Amino acid sequence: MNKPVVNKRHTARRLLSYLGRGYQLRFVLVLICILITAVASVSGSLFLGTLIDNYITPLLAMETPVYDDLARVISMMAGLYVLGVVCAFLYNRLMVTISQGMQKKIRDDLFSHMQTLPIRYFDTHPHGDVMSIYTNDVDTLRQMLSQSIPQMINSMMMIVVTFVSMVALNIPLTIVVVVCIFFMLRIVKLLAGRSGRYFRRQQEKIGNLNGYVEEMINGQKVVKVFCHEQEAQEGFDKVNDELFDSANRANTYADDLMPCLMTIGNIQYAMIAIMGGAFALSGVDGTITLGTIASFLQLSKSFSNPISQISQQLNSVIMALAGAQRIFDLRDEPSEEDHGTVTLVNVAFQKDGTITETKDRTNLWAWKVPQEDGSFTYTKLAGDVRFDHVDFAYEEGKTILRDVTLFAKPGQKLAFVGATGAGKTTITNLINRFYDIADGKIRYDGVSINDICKSDLRRSLGIVLQDTNLFTGTVRDNIRYGNLEATDEEVEAAAKLANADDFISRLPQGYDTMLTGNGANLSQGQRQLIAIARAAVAAPPVMILDEATSSIDTRTEAIVQQGMDSLMCGRTVFVIAHRLSTVRNSNAIMVLDHGRIVERGDHEDLIAQHGIYYQLYTGAFELE
Repeated sequence: MNKPVVNKRHTARRLLSYLGRGYQLRFVLVLICILITAVASVSGSLFLGTLIDNYITPLLAMETPVYDDLARVISMMAGLYVLGVVCAFLYNRLMVTISQGMQKKIRDDLFSHMQTLPIRYFDTHPHGDVMSIYTNDVDTLRQMLSQSIPQMINSMMMIVVTFVSMVALNIPLTIVVVVCIFFMLRIVKLLAGRSGRYFRRQQEKIGNLNGYVEEMINGQKVVKVFCHEQEAQEGFDKVNDELFDSANRANTYADDLMPCLMTIGNIQYAMIAIMGGAFALSGVDGTITLGTIASFLQLSKSFSNPISQISQQLNSVIMALAGAQRIFDLRDEPSEEDHGTVTLVNVAFQKDGTITETKDRTNLWAWKVPQEDGSFTYTKLAGDVRFDHVDFAYEEGKTILRDVTLFAKPGQKLAFVGATGAGKTTITNLINRFYDIADGKIRYDGVSINDICKSDLRRSLGIVLQDTNLFTGTVRDNIRYGNLEATDEEVEAAAKLANADDFISRLPQGYDTMLTGNGANLSQGQRQLIAIARAAVAAPPVMILDEATSSIDTRTEAIVQQGMDSLMCGRTVFVIAHRLSTVRNSNAIMVLDHGRIVERGDHEDLIAQHGIYYQLYTGAFELE
């Protein structure tokens, strides 16, 4: 897939838009301070000629020199220099504040937007590459804002002020400078263009490297189990060599730039000295004096040095703009669409059977369905889920589910079995609306799930996955993640329901034990029990158990199964399991094959059919 071309102007405009978020006044102060600094610096060069012609030369001719005027003028110039230093210090401090503030805003915007992205984005983008945007790309942008931009603005102002001063001093010598500057700019265009291309490629390769390292760290146990250290090293060497090649080429062209510019600058300095001296000695130009030559030589340095500084910072700017493009690519990813209007609300049930909405926490819920006349009807949240001729494809032309029809009445337990890739997990992803169906209908308590706000839909569902995700915090915090309003008593009750209370009580600080590194200080079974307790504290009417016990030993599975049985009691449950022992007591078992339901019924019915389920259960056929 072709990478999008970096539109520098568009990217730069978007970056400037962040200055409009509370930093306009500070940036104006920065520009004023930079202008004062540039004027102070050029004034020093101009003063050198005045000092030589009007003060030092006359003093040399005096028999009794008087230094009062010289001391006064030098003091005035010293004050101007001090003002320039103060302004330079001030604008650098302001730019640090601006750059750090913009960095924070960009990261805030990125993270806020990331929360709105669909699951599809995270399924199709390496996590390490996304992390690289937050770290490397944003920090490269900060360096440009705090260092490169102020220096470039300062250099451009120096160029303008210096050029005006040189024209005022002597036009022929100014022409010499302009010719040399022309060659400088040609070299800058050539080398900076080539280095910029590789700096952009470098940013991409850094993201690839971070993604690979993150993948290898997560899969380190698998690498060692299969003794693939050498293959992992070779893979790393490949992506690292690609980064090296891009970075090496970028920095080679960048490092060639300064010596070339310095050489031309030295040639320019020598030519001005020779021509200025010749003009002064021949008297061709009566305006050229020793002081004029000294001032012009100083100004020529002040003119060529900023160009060298700008060209040096161009590489940083190009690299930062490449990073900014990656930032804005993430920022421009379309958010998850949600056109649902049906919401989930707390309700109270009246004696006459009517349902009324309440702001109190009743733990009784209903779907609030808007009507065409502006009124609302309320449908009790019961957990009735039905699929009606559902088709689905992750990619166009590659159908995963075909004509799936099923129903789960409130309190029923449905199990899905089938080979890997048959579509079991896909069905649960559709219930959550992580992905939207291509055709057919899915109804929840008689309401199309496409009409339900996604956040409210997911609030009514609990899910326990094979791979548990625990967050940095206490055990109590991780359980409460299922319901942030849960009290300590409700958290502990959920842990007891999940059979997790026993091992939690034996932890060093009990429920206040800190977990880090995805609960690395707990066993897999203990992490799974906490995940089940987290689902229990949410108290949803529908539970999804996606191979929740597949990574647990048999003894722990028995403990977990007891907790799950308590959790499933009175709820609609969708179970995905390779271990058929966990689905035997299901109300209905769906056998999937290549996206179709090929068998359905309870355990006894399917055994009697002597079909695929019978072969799986008796061991004549194994799940792949």
